[in-house]
Amino acid sequence: MEGFEPYSLEAETAFVGAFFSEPELIKECTIRPEQLYSPRLRQLFRAIRSLDEKGKPIDEIALIEELGPQGMEGVGGVSYVMGVKASLRTTANFGYYQKLVLEYAQKRRVIQIAEKTMENTKETDITKTLNEAIQGLMAVEQEQIDDDSGEIKDSLIDLYMDCEKDLGEIVGIPSGFHYLDRLTGGFQESDLVIIGARPSMGKTAFALNIALNAAREDISLFFSFEMSKKQLLKRLAGLTGKIDSLKMKNPKREFHEEDWQNFSDAIGKINNVNLHIFDRAGMDVAYIWSKVRKIRREYGGEKRILVVIDYLQLIEGDQKSRQFRQAEISEISRRLKMMARELNVVVIALSQLSRGVESRQDKRPILSDLRESGQIEQDADLIAFLYRDDYYAKDSPEKDKLEVILAKHRNGPTGTVELGFHKSYGKFVNLV
Repeated sequence: MEGFEPYSLEAETAFVGAFFSEPELIKECTIRPEQLYSPRLRQLFRAIRSLDEKGKPIDEIALIEELGPQGMEGVGGVSYVMGVKASLRTTANFGYYQKLVLEYAQKRRVIQIAEKTMENTKETDITKTLNEAIQGLMAVEQEQIDDDSGEIKDSLIDLYMDCEKDLGEIVGIPSGFHYLDRLTGGFQESDLVIIGARPSMGKTAFALNIALNAAREDISLFFSFEMSKKQLLKRLAGLTGKIDSLKMKNPKREFHEEDWQNFSDAIGKINNVNLHIFDRAGMDVAYIWSKVRKIRREYGGEKRILVVIDYLQLIEGDQKSRQFRQAEISEISRRLKMMARELNVVVIALSQLSRGVESRQDKRPILSDLRESGQIEQDADLIAFLYRDDYYAKDSPEKDKLEVILAKHRNGPTGTVELGFHKSYGKFVNLV
């Protein structure tokens, strides 16, 4: 960009010079050496950090000793070091200089991303190019100076004001199932919820029920990796209109007049809820994050947002760590929790369970059945498992029932909730 200089030598000089006047500032500093543009100031700053790590004083004598003859020559000699020291007499504006240095570093990084994106556009798949650019820009955005002083007075006032509000029995996003909501208080914003089950247990149907129930008052975002938007809408229409799934396969041939009426009513009801479905192939966390951020920006804090991901193990990860799938899943889990906290949304991620369940007499899942369970178990605020006895025993007395087993609940009790399950149209209902 002609005429634009993405750095400020004055700000960088003042920033580094501040450590001579007040060495303790180095312990509060959030800038990294590579974020400085000037090679000489970068080298000086790196030496200052080294002195602090070694417990040595930060002054010109210690610095000359730390750099050595060759290093001193590289930064411009004693006169340059003394000039940097003399550049700042007061550290009152250190926070401003630090912020300015970071802003210019971010601008340079954005320019680099833009240039790389332009190059990749010529050679690489556009989807991959855009995802890489989004991830890079998100990383730049996260490099903000943390001005949080840890002050608690304002938070205490907020706490008192919150306690004066009657939030009702359910304070979070309701699932639509009374006993489950009583245990959880509703799904809480900033929480990562894991719902695990073996294949064909009803994970997607259960998640669709929750998403639809939540979307009546709040906003639901459904990210599907296995089913298309049209397939999911067909299932939603079936469960809303109580239409048999076999009829939904060929409505023109199978529907009766009553079915057409129920179908039409269901379409109208679904059209009136705040539900968004994303079914693009190859979605990764950066893509999910960008879509959730867009909705959050659109509604601000006016609406609560529920994000459903079907399912965790199908999210695209870093290709570089493809051979280490457990590490890849751990990173995905960690970033989903970060997204929940940063955007203040509920994230429900469905998860496959290991085959170890099938080898036990009691096939109710436990925490160790989670695939790549270590990091997921640590990140999750709530872990629930789905179990249907009639899936394993056709003559089960618990026919058409689903157990929702809360195995981990960071902020409340654990326990088991029973729901009725109408398999023919994929609807879950309260039993009482």
